[in-house]
Amino acid sequence: MDDTETLQQQLSDLQLAHRDLDDVINHLIETRPFDQLQIQRLKKRKLGLKDQISKLESRLLPDIIA
Repeated sequence: MDDTETLQQQLSDLQLAHRDLDDVINHLIETRPFDQLQIQRLKKRKLGLKDQISKLESRLLPDIIA
């Protein structure tokens, strides 16, 4: 497996984890009562995943010289 394929797989895994966290957060919000602190922690984790996804996407896209 070359570097690009490895990065693609990591990106796919992170995107899946991001979607899963989104589903969990939405489910927790819909059920009353919900733990606000737990939701904030999950949202923070989700933001961290989004940052990692952005970094991987930028590594996969070729540099465009303007």
